[in-house]
Amino acid sequence: MESLRIDNTGKLIVSGMQQANGILEISGAKNSVLPIMAACILTDEKIILRNVPDISDVNTMIEILESSGKTVNRVKDTLYIEKSEKINSEIPYEPVRKMRASFNVYGPLTVINKISKVALPGGCSLGARPVNFHIDGLMKLGIESKIEHGFVYGKIKPIEKSEVHISLDFPSVGATEHILTTATLIDGVKTIINNCAMEPEIDDLANFLNKMGANIEGIGTSKIIIHGVKKLHGIDYKVIPDRIEAGTFIIMGALIGKNLTIKNINAEHLESLFSKLDEMNIEYNLKGNEVKISSSLNKKLNATIIDTAPYPGFPTDLQSQMMVLCSLIDGRTTIKENIFSNRLSIIDELNRMGANIKAENNNLAIVDGVRFLSGAPVQATDLRSSAALLLAALVAEGETIINNVDHIFRGYEKIEEKLKNVGIKIEYYE
Repeated sequence: MESLRIDNTGKLIVSGMQQANGILEISGAKNSVLPIMAACILTDEKIILRNVPDISDVNTMIEILESSGKTVNRVKDTLYIEKSEKINSEIPYEPVRKMRASFNVYGPLTVINKISKVALPGGCSLGARPVNFHIDGLMKLGIESKIEHGFVYGKIKPIEKSEVHISLDFPSVGATEHILTTATLIDGVKTIINNCAMEPEIDDLANFLNKMGANIEGIGTSKIIIHGVKKLHGIDYKVIPDRIEAGTFIIMGALIGKNLTIKNINAEHLESLFSKLDEMNIEYNLKGNEVKISSSLNKKLNATIIDTAPYPGFPTDLQSQMMVLCSLIDGRTTIKENIFSNRLSIIDELNRMGANIKAENNNLAIVDGVRFLSGAPVQATDLRSSAALLLAALVAEGETIINNVDHIFRGYEKIEEKLKNVGIKIEYYE
């Protein structure tokens, strides 16, 4: 084992051909809680957030809120975000550089303090993800932005119009959340966002804001209308389950499950995945908020076609995990990645494990099924590739070393503990 190790921090060592048996609980949605936490800047009253996952991205957002002047305390899965006497206008580089969602504090800070200085964000290596959609939309809300030396400087001026129309060129999740949140406190102004993203996490954010006293219409549609109000108040709110964590473990069940039960899911949010599993002839038992699933690799399964798309289409965040499953299904599957072309960087790593996948035109994967995968040293490039390579390692023959794996802790709460509870052993080394 020692001879296989690669000198790099953050690695998982996984012996393959494992089985998952037992109950696995899904945590709160990472992609809900981060914009919700950013929106807490808009009130000086106490917020209680429940079902908050204990992941590194949440810890980063806690650091950002504390930099803004908030006091944040965690008790198990609950955050207590206390009111603050004064909100700081400047958020430093170090926490913001770690993830994209951190930029969502920029609009709220500018609305509250009339000026702001926020570092440009970082995150996973998924190609160009500019913040121009955010800045262009916020400009129509009266926020003037200037980018200098890696920071965005903002100031707000009164809007002469009583109605603002914003049409997004692409249904960007981050831009929709950012503009939606900021518009809630542009008092007396009606903001209409067209071609907005429709992900369940945006619905969760809008429901959270409405319970704080916002006036948002069109939740769950591509046209959201926000009637600006003077003040938002504190509330006690529970975050929805994480559909991507749920989808990852459902796919794991199709690979190595043995009467695996996955609890605390929202089946409506996973319709595109279940539809694809039905098409592939993968068996599962869905009842209420839980699904039971066992490995289907010993039966005749169907190759398929997957095109990623904004919700309610097939999620890009489950594409890499599905590629692992499809690599073990007889026949040819085609996967078209329409959101982040860099997600296909996992192809080389899966091929190192014995998969037969070819990339075409930068965003198309041709997957010809093989009988088995073999353990190998591999390199993760982002959050979801980390999860996908873990699934591949669990079903592969022999030992796999996944390097650069710390991404996985950004999106999967207590993953070692959860997998251990269903009989799976993995070893993590810093």
